[in-house]
Amino acid sequence: MANIQTKSEATLLKKVWDIANVLAAAGVGFTDYITQLTYILFLKMDDEKEELGLGSSLPEGCKWKELVELNGFDLVEKYEEILKELADDTGLIGTIFTKASNKIDSPVHLAKVIQMVASENWYMMEGDFKGAIYESILEKNGQDKKSGAGQYFTPRALIKAMVDVIDPKIGETVADPACGTGGFLLAAYEHMKLQSKEIAKQNFLKNNALFGADNTPLVVTLASMNLYLHDIGTEKSPIVCQDSLLDNSDKMYDVILANPPFGTRPQGSIEVAANRPEFIKTSDNQVNFLQHIISIVKTGGRVAVVLPDNVLTDGNATAKVREKLLKDFNLHTILRLPTGIFYAGGVKTNVLFFEKGSETKDIWVYDYRTGIKHTMATKPMTREHLDDFVNCYCSGHMEDRAQTYSEENPNGRWRKFTADEVYSRDQLKLDFKWIDLTEKDDRSITEILSEMQEKASSISEAVSKLQEMLGGIDL
Repeated sequence: MANIQTKSEATLLKKVWDIANVLAAAGVGFTDYITQLTYILFLKMDDEKEELGLGSSLPEGCKWKELVELNGFDLVEKYEEILKELADDTGLIGTIFTKASNKIDSPVHLAKVIQMVASENWYMMEGDFKGAIYESILEKNGQDKKSGAGQYFTPRALIKAMVDVIDPKIGETVADPACGTGGFLLAAYEHMKLQSKEIAKQNFLKNNALFGADNTPLVVTLASMNLYLHDIGTEKSPIVCQDSLLDNSDKMYDVILANPPFGTRPQGSIEVAANRPEFIKTSDNQVNFLQHIISIVKTGGRVAVVLPDNVLTDGNATAKVREKLLKDFNLHTILRLPTGIFYAGGVKTNVLFFEKGSETKDIWVYDYRTGIKHTMATKPMTREHLDDFVNCYCSGHMEDRAQTYSEENPNGRWRKFTADEVYSRDQLKLDFKWIDLTEKDDRSITEILSEMQEKASSISEAVSKLQEMLGGIDL
């Protein structure tokens, strides 16, 4: 059965890629294609649902059956009419079709996408299966360097490890204020759904436990559909389109999992500190997101957030935020990550793990950066690469943590820095480094010269033999 499903998934994905290539040649980028595919897929699934007697979520005049009866420019015109009306809807529909517009002007190409979707029955597919297909599409989209979609896609291996150690419990609420395509929320759901078979807990998990936000409409569409295809938020999407840094709501969450955008806030945006006077003023997105995250986690709540090196080292406003973090939260663990694991190259990042309710004392650091090389194409990071970190973390029994670093093993990757070591650092900089993998040459100058002479003699001897072998051959 597993082999049949794998084959079916590969077959479906091939159909998706084949049409993507056709559209790319016609000037339709992969991101635009995936967005249109999402809209059309939702219309088809709603039609299948209605055929089964389960009712339709769509208003009359905006249904699949009316679309598939058309061709030519009538098809394009009707499709655009449907998108416009559904974009103004509320609830799940309005979220999936957030600011929807057509990006496939050619009637022939639009018909190809519709025909591909029409050839499968999607609604009755197992949630994990159709969800896996959509996740594969999103990952492929993340690899599209031209679109810049990689910024919305966090490697699933890293997400899985973060969720495994944070260990969200069914009944808890989980939020991602910069959710991208919903990877953290989906992983948290998968982690929690097997913890109980109680109907009430399962309903809470699917409809009330998760919250995600993003300020990019097309990403909200992709994230909403990603969760919907996994049978999450089928009545109302847990994803909203909003600028989280301007969010003044009083909602609090048990668990925060995030990989917020890095860099400076775009010109023309509302200044964060003007809307959030409690924030320390800065134009750095990542520092503002850190301030937002610490403002929405409940006492006793847990956070795992991906942040660049400058959050751990910069002075001025960043240093003040760092001081607040250490004072009001227990920043107990830092995972140093290598470059080459994100679609945006060269970014040096860390995962900060902290809890609200007590100040920071000891900080445990796992260095998965020094001497580690990954590339997205030839050596992508897998979940297995982070097994040692997960084991060292000792989720649920942190009292059993034990360093792998020691005087005998100075390059051990897991090391504890005491409160005295933490608070004595200049401006509370948290760029902990200790591993030295450079090979030391303990030879004396005489020994080095002797080895060089031996190699020179060997080369001279090899040249002489080669000349003998060639004899009088005229080259």
